[in-house]
Amino acid sequence: MRAAVIQFPGSNCDRDMVVAIRKVTGADTSLVWHGESALPDGLDLIAIPGGFSYGDYLRSGAMAARSPIMKAVINAARSGVPVLGVCNGFQILTESGLLPGALMRNAGIRFVCRNVRLKVENGQSIFTSQYDPGEEITIPVAHHDGNYFADEAQLDRLEGEGRVAFRYAEQVNGSARNIAGILNDAGNVLGMMPHPERMIEAAQGGSDGRRLFAGFVEGVIHEVA
Repeated sequence: MRAAVIQFPGSNCDRDMVVAIRKVTGADTSLVWHGESALPDGLDLIAIPGGFSYGDYLRSGAMAARSPIMKAVINAARSGVPVLGVCNGFQILTESGLLPGALMRNAGIRFVCRNVRLKVENGQSIFTSQYDPGEEITIPVAHHDGNYFADEAQLDRLEGEGRVAFRYAEQVNGSARNIAGILNDAGNVLGMMPHPERMIEAAQGGSDGRRLFAGFVEGVIHEVA
């Protein structure tokens, strides 16, 4: 297996993501700088990590979404390569058009950094197959602009198509319908504000995030078979 983690000026969870992917999946994982125009060949996973790309200038993720490497990421996603965007990565995915909606300033205008309870809504995607629908898990968040917004028609579409992957089990940031993570219509792109890479082993206080990466491995093996 091969994976790539995209680095932007201001990324601060890129190495955490590399460690999590390597530890759980065993994938040959490389860092790819935002100024590159091409991705490594034969990728099984592209991850866009958390942080504050370009200092969140203009809007969170807006400038990063227009970096040279994102053309390759968009093309790869549209060809079926799985893409995971976490926190700032989720913001970049919405700004690039790979996912609908927008991430706005948290309700209450406060940075939120703590463990939160999530409800698993979709247990059938390549990222969520090791979770049971309705299950509650604990994953940390750390964001200032995690308030998910979309119009009612889009929200109804996400709900009706089973594209809400995770929902906050408690009020965290004002997100519409407590949405914490969504999938694209093909199911190969997942954006989520909570950080699964920070919860993969007991030393981090829990391992609920581990199953996201482990489920991904099972999905890839199943597809190959």
